[in-house]
Amino acid sequence: MEESSGEPTSALSVTLFLTMSLAWGINYIFVVIGLGYAAPLWLAALRAALGAGVVFAFLRAIQHRSVLDTAGRRDALLIGIPSTAGFLGLWFYAAASVPAGETAILVYTFPLWVALLSPWALRHPLSRRHWLAIGIGFAGIVFISQPWSFGAGAIAPIFLAELLAAAVCWAIGTVLMQRRFPTRLEMREANIYQMAGGAALLLLAALAVNGRQVPVPSPILGLVLLWIGVVGTGYAYIVWYTLLSRVRAATLSAYTFLVPMITALASSIVFRETFTAYEIAGMGLVVASIYLIGTARAPPSPRDRAASAAVGNP
Repeated sequence: MEESSGEPTSALSVTLFLTMSLAWGINYIFVVIGLGYAAPLWLAALRAALGAGVVFAFLRAIQHRSVLDTAGRRDALLIGIPSTAGFLGLWFYAAASVPAGETAILVYTFPLWVALLSPWALRHPLSRRHWLAIGIGFAGIVFISQPWSFGAGAIAPIFLAELLAAAVCWAIGTVLMQRRFPTRLEMREANIYQMAGGAALLLLAALAVNGRQVPVPSPILGLVLLWIGVVGTGYAYIVWYTLLSRVRAATLSAYTFLVPMITALASSIVFRETFTAYEIAGMGLVVASIYLIGTARAPPSPRDRAASAAVGNP
């Protein structure tokens, strides 16, 4: 992993990334547990709201003045629609019916979608290796979903579509945040608004869809929310958007291949989840594709080529 400036990633960035990956990987275990105590939209809304509160408290502690204007706050709120509301809502709905390990693999196809969106949204061109990696990744999705099984061990099409749509939502939010808020201070403050916007929409959706299923407080639900809200959202999103302000979106997102591996290991221990040969092969293909994306060198953009020509470089 390299900084967007081309400099090697610092030890602090690597440490933050590893702790963020652990927090996100364990999230999938707690989400499955939490869905036994709260309806999907309520759990998603509570997670987003708690996370937004943690991020807000963090920002108030280190930054005493706003760097975003009215338009910036508005845009961040709107980005929260796909990035938080769409992502969490779709994921949590499918998570009740798909094992945690498979859920994590399908959600973490989002680097493939980021790579596809980056040339258009961020003007980050893709190399042949990027395109090869994307093809391998989608082959992995086919193996995981097993469309030829016709229901015998395959993921139901509706749940597969929900998880892939969740990954697309997260990818859209990622590239829009990096495009709209290029500086570290802007990205950090915009994170609050995108989370708050998503939490508000999820709350409205929960009231409309699951209004009669308001969660009943319990110690287990409290523990679930402590992890997925405070650790797995508040802390992890602070780290994510800090790193996103330093590292190219396609590169940073690709290295999250660690997360589904953590989830698969934890799920096999906690839920005794097992995987078929096809699913293992598919996971291997997805992980390989994500690794290829993360280590591929992007070809120079038109702007880079123009700058190079201006100084006489080959």
